[in-house]
Amino acid sequence: MNLLLHMCCAPCSIFIVDDLIEQGIKFEGLFYNPNIQPIEEFKRRCDNVKILSEQKDFNVSYDDKFMQNEWESFGGSEQERCTMCYQIRMDKVAEFAKENGFTAFTTSLLISPYQQHDLIIELCEKAAKKYGVQFYYKDYRQSFRLGQQMARDAGLYRQKYCGCILSYENRGK
Repeated sequence: MNLLLHMCCAPCSIFIVDDLIEQGIKFEGLFYNPNIQPIEEFKRRCDNVKILSEQKDFNVSYDDKFMQNEWESFGGSEQERCTMCYQIRMDKVAEFAKENGFTAFTTSLLISPYQQHDLIIELCEKAAKKYGVQFYYKDYRQSFRLGQQMARDAGLYRQKYCGCILSYENRGK
């Protein structure tokens, strides 16, 4: 298998990266997160994915698309916003996997107990079918705290909110 790992951030990716290495799975990363705002946060998360890729010695592709206007002007419910956010990213990841010769893709979003796990699976499966690549599923949620500790130990930045401007404004509430 030649796997593409969508990386939402370094702390959510670090455990998964180690697991893939340990399993001997050939993989590369993709940082595609146009939902992350403000731009300083986007850059900080991107920079920390670069640090992780250097520490663990694997390749990452970066797409610097930034969609703050789309999130600020989105008039739907929180559930609709989250669905849009996951769908935009998983469609892009599956398309990138297909166009670049990967046989499968997965996402670091699968480690977080704070994400909508079942919805992510559903949207990944739809994107996999649409683009003709396999969705590699593994439930990493039981390793979330360990991954966070690994990120802390590695000196990686650990954010306090999901990523979009609305979750930024609601953090700590």
